[in-house]
Amino acid sequence: MSSALNPTNATQNKHRLYFQLSQSFNRMSKAMGQTADLMEHLQIDLHAMRNFAGGEAAKFMTVASNLNPEDDEPKHSNVTQQPSS
Repeated sequence: MSSALNPTNATQNKHRLYFQLSQSFNRMSKAMGQTADLMEHLQIDLHAMRNFAGGEAAKFMTVASNLNPEDDEPKHSNVTQQPSS
């Protein structure tokens, strides 16, 4: 009857392993929560980057169109003058 009151070595090992498993699940749950938070922040940052890139692209195209006007104006000749000797 004393063996029924005292847990065996196998039972102690089983309880220890279940405790380790529960601790692992707790750590995994915390890590998954942190990952979900980081993914949310990543989505916000990506949205901001898309908006910023779109605005900068529009500015770039505006400046480029001012610097390189359409074919309305005649193009300059590519002939260069020879230096006189």
